[in-house]
Amino acid sequence: MHVMKSMFQRKPPILSLRPEFHSQCSLTNPQVVCNSSSTREEFMMKILDRRWTLKNPDTKVHQINVSSLQTQPTSKLLGNVSFSNNSHPSLGENLMEWHNDQSSFYIVRDDLLHPLVNGNKARKLDALLPLIEDHLGTDVVTCGGCQSAHTAAVAVSCAERGLKAHLLLRGEQPQILTGYNLISMLYGNVTYVPRSVYANREEMLTSHADSISGTVIPLDDLHLLKDSFTNHKSTKSNLNQPSNSKKIVIINEGAGDAIAMPGLIRLVKYLSQDHILGKNQPLKIVVDSGTGTTAIGLGIGALCLGLPWEITSVMLADTIEGYRKHEEHLISELCGSSGFPFVMHSGLVHWVEREHPRKFGNVLKGEIEACQQIAKETGVLVDPIYTLAAWELASQLSQQEKKGGAKVVMLHTGGTLGMFGLAQRYKSYF
Repeated sequence: MHVMKSMFQRKPPILSLRPEFHSQCSLTNPQVVCNSSSTREEFMMKILDRRWTLKNPDTKVHQINVSSLQTQPTSKLLGNVSFSNNSHPSLGENLMEWHNDQSSFYIVRDDLLHPLVNGNKARKLDALLPLIEDHLGTDVVTCGGCQSAHTAAVAVSCAERGLKAHLLLRGEQPQILTGYNLISMLYGNVTYVPRSVYANREEMLTSHADSISGTVIPLDDLHLLKDSFTNHKSTKSNLNQPSNSKKIVIINEGAGDAIAMPGLIRLVKYLSQDHILGKNQPLKIVVDSGTGTTAIGLGIGALCLGLPWEITSVMLADTIEGYRKHEEHLISELCGSSGFPFVMHSGLVHWVEREHPRKFGNVLKGEIEACQQIAKETGVLVDPIYTLAAWELASQLSQQEKKGGAKVVMLHTGGTLGMFGLAQRYKSYF
C-alpha cells in the first residue's frame, strides 16, 4: 500500500497546512493565491520557452457518452450503464453551449501519443530529457516494478536520444517477459533487485549509479532544478563531451519530481486553447495517481493560467496524508527554485479514495470484465490498476453534472501494455 513511501518522505514539507486568505488574485481555492496576472504570464513564458521531447503538445480529445441500460449490465463493477465514443466531438465554444440530459465526459487520449511512451510518462519526460542532454548527461538510472510503464518509457526515450538507460526492477525476473517488462529489457539495461534492497530506493539508486563509474547527478540537485526553470532556451551540448566521460543522472521512481512538471503545464496550456477546452468553462479534471505528480502538475498549470478547473485525483498508492505531503514538497521545490509567483499552502488537488480500495497492484474480481466492456464499446483500452479508477470516477461525476454543471474531463495516463503482465499474473481472470 505504501510503495511510494520513500519518495514522499525525501524532504520534509515546509508549507503550512492552515488556510490563509489573501485579497490579491484569489482563485477557486482560497489557500492558493497569485501575485499578479503579469507575473503569472511571465512565469508561464519561462516554463514553456524551452526544448521539448515531444515536437508538439497536441493530443486527441474524445467524448464518452454514458447511457443507462434496461437490460442486465455487462459489468457489475460499472453498474447498469453502457458507453459509446464520439471521436470527433464539438469543442471550443460548442463545448460551453452543449447541454444534454445524457451523461457524458471528455477523455484526453494521451494513450495515443506514442506506441510505447504515452500518457503521463510522456508528459513527465517532455521537458526532462532535453534538460539531461543540456547538462551533458550520458546515462540515466531509474527504478520501478517489473511491469513499470515509467522504466519502459525512460528506456525507449533514452534509446531514441542516444542515452543509456539503467533500470532497476523490483523482485525476480519472470519466467516469460511480457508487456513493459519486455520493453524495458529490449531498450534498456535491466537489473532485478531484491525487494529488501528496493525498499530503500534512494540508497539503491545512488549505489547503482556509483557502480557505473562517472559523475553522478541526482535529479533533484538544486542547481539542476533551478536551471531547468530559468535557463529556458538551452541547446544540446553533449556533442562536445569527451567520449570517455560519463554523467549519470538519477531519476526517481515514477519521475515524481517538480522538475518533471513543465510537461504537464504545457499540456494544460494546449488544452486551454479556445478551440479545444477553452479558458472559461468550469471543468472537473479526473486523473489516476501513483506518485501524484501528474495531478499536481495539472493543478499548477491551471493555477498559472487562472482556469476554473478542479483537479480531482484518485489515490492509488498511498494515503491522503502521503499525497498531501508530496504536494507540499513539490510546491516548495517549485517556489524555492524557480521564483514561482504564488503564495501556496495546500489544497491544489482534490484527493479522493478509490471506490473499491485495495493493496496497490492488486486486481479485484470484475475489473477485467469492466476493462473488456469499455474496450468493446468505445475502442479505449484502460487497465484495472490505474486508468479504470479514473474512468469509474469520470463516469460517476458525468452523471452528477449532466444538468448544466461542470464538464468532466478524464486524462488517460496510458499504461495499457501493463495488461500483458496482469494476464501473466492473474490467469484465471483472463
